[in-house]
Amino acid sequence: MATYTHGHHESVLRSHRWRTAENSAGYLLPHLSSGATVLDVGCGPGTITADLATLVTPARVTALEVTEPALDLARAEITRRGLTTVDFRVGDVHALDFADDTFDVVHAHQVLQHVADPVAALREMRRVAKPGGLVAVRDSDYAAFTWWPLLPELDEWLALYEKVARGNGGEPDAGRRLLSWAHAAGFTDVTATSSTWCFADPTDRDWWGGMWADRVLESDMAAQSLRTGAATQDDLQRISDGWRTWAADPDGWLSLLHSELICRA
Repeated sequence: MATYTHGHHESVLRSHRWRTAENSAGYLLPHLSSGATVLDVGCGPGTITADLATLVTPARVTALEVTEPALDLARAEITRRGLTTVDFRVGDVHALDFADDTFDVVHAHQVLQHVADPVAALREMRRVAKPGGLVAVRDSDYAAFTWWPLLPELDEWLALYEKVARGNGGEPDAGRRLLSWAHAAGFTDVTATSSTWCFADPTDRDWWGGMWADRVLESDMAAQSLRTGAATQDDLQRISDGWRTWAADPDGWLSLLHSELICRA
C-alpha cells in the first residue's frame, strides 16, 4: 500500500464531502439501474456511496476503505441519510476479500492515483466484477490542471504536491495513464472519456482556494512536506497565501481535468 497523501483533516473532508454522483461519477450514471450491486472502493466520507445506493436500491452497495476510522466517515454519512442498503468493509484494493464475480459494478473515484500498484488494483476490481459487469474508475491528472492568473505560488504548490505524492508511492498524473493501466490489467472493452471541474465564480473560488490554503498548512500533506524536507513552514505559508490571492482575484479561473473509464469485465 502507498501512503495516502491527503489524510482526513477537516480541510480535506471539506472537499471530499462536496463530491456527488452527479459531479464525480456522471460518466457512470447512464450505466446504473435499480438492482445492480456495487462495490465502492475508497469510499471516503460516503457522499458518492450514498448517491449510488439511492440509485441502485433495493440492491446493496458495499463501501470499502483501508481503515476503520476512514470507514467511520462513510458510516456517519449513510446513517445521516437514513440508508439501510449499504455494507461496510475494511480492505485493500490490491487483495480484495470477495469471491470472484460478486458485483455488477465496481467503482473507484480518485483512488488509483494513490495506490502502490494500480494495474494490480484494476485486476482485482475486474476479478470481483461479474462477467459482463462494469469496472468504473475516475482519476484526476494534476499536471493537466490549469489556472489564471499565473501565480508562481500555485506552480510551487503543484510541484510540491507531485513530489510528496510520488514520495508516498502514488502517481498524481494518473488520469493520462488510466487507459494504459486498464489494458495492462487485461481489459479489452474500455470506453475512455474525460470531464472537468471548473472554479471561476467568487463563491467557488473562495471555497476551493480557501480549502487548499488550509490544506497546505494543516493536512497530512503539510506534515509530510515538513517531515521529508520537501518544504519549510515558510514555503507552506507562501503557497497558502498564494491560494488566497488567487481566490480573491476577480479574474481567477481554475479547471481540473479528470480521466474516466468504463471497463467491461
